[in-house]
Amino acid sequence: MDQSLPIVLIVDDSPESIDVLRGVLGAEYRVCVAINGIKALDVAPSVNPDVILLDVMMPGMDGYETCKRLKAIASIAQTPIIFVTTLGETDSQLKGLELGAVDYITKPFAASLVKSRVRTHVSLYRHCTQLQNMVQLRTAELLDTRLEIIRRLGRAAEYRDNETGMHVMRMSHITRLLAIAHGVEQTRAEILFQASPMHDVGKIGTPDHILLKRGKLDEEEWTIIKRHTTIGAEIIGDHPSDLMATARLVALRHHERWDGSGYPGGLRGEEIPLEARIVAIADVFDALLSVRPYKPAWPIEQTLQYITDNSGSHFDPRLIESFLRILPQCLAVRDQYRDD
Repeated sequence: MDQSLPIVLIVDDSPESIDVLRGVLGAEYRVCVAINGIKALDVAPSVNPDVILLDVMMPGMDGYETCKRLKAIASIAQTPIIFVTTLGETDSQLKGLELGAVDYITKPFAASLVKSRVRTHVSLYRHCTQLQNMVQLRTAELLDTRLEIIRRLGRAAEYRDNETGMHVMRMSHITRLLAIAHGVEQTRAEILFQASPMHDVGKIGTPDHILLKRGKLDEEEWTIIKRHTTIGAEIIGDHPSDLMATARLVALRHHERWDGSGYPGGLRGEEIPLEARIVAIADVFDALLSVRPYKPAWPIEQTLQYITDNSGSHFDPRLIESFLRILPQCLAVRDQYRDD
């Protein structure tokens, strides 16, 4: 049988009705059968029909209950259901439509009417499915484009004091690893992964003679460079999407410290948003291991000593415990996204 043909699922306890409908529809459709509601709940998700013909009067689970349960299955919730009723059962027809059925046909069957109703609803269903797929594809393309812009803007800022701009790639992956290891829900961790490359976008507003200075910053220069947090928040702006709101938050707060000695707000402990506390560890860890205009790359032993020594002062101590558990994965990320 042609596998491209639409699928009709007939749910009916009457062999005579099934034989009639199979004879009417068999030339244009692949016909599947379930002889009661329980079997329909098993068969429908596996065959993914284009339309379901559902008899109302069945022993055990009737058509109404079967319809409700079929509509509760996510994969087939949008599949059109046509109720099959006995001529004159007006009340049952109305109840079926209220439960989500799209149409009804009556016994005894009129072949031309059955074909017309089935053809119409299969066509509508396939057209709607095609539109939904196109919308999903376009939405995915827009999301990919937005994420690529975010990553490249983050890398543009990073290029100013790191020639490859790979720091933002490494720290974003480490950020996600740490978030998941600490129990952050997967969707929230993914948003943080996508937003974290923007953490230092405010560097765009920092003068080169300060950002690229090889010596120690004086007090005035230090005051200027600290402004990159608020500049970054202003660049990102206020936006209702979770992604942009998270990007603004980490740009503004990733230099806050657990003991309250950070900037720009001097927030302490859990006053600092969790996302910013996670980014702070990923950012510092990778930055210490990387070459900067003002320092060489630190060895891993010195970096880990700094991280652990500053647990409870710079960093959230519970996050440090999670970080140390995933250290091998973090080092693997650094190997994958090398500056050279």
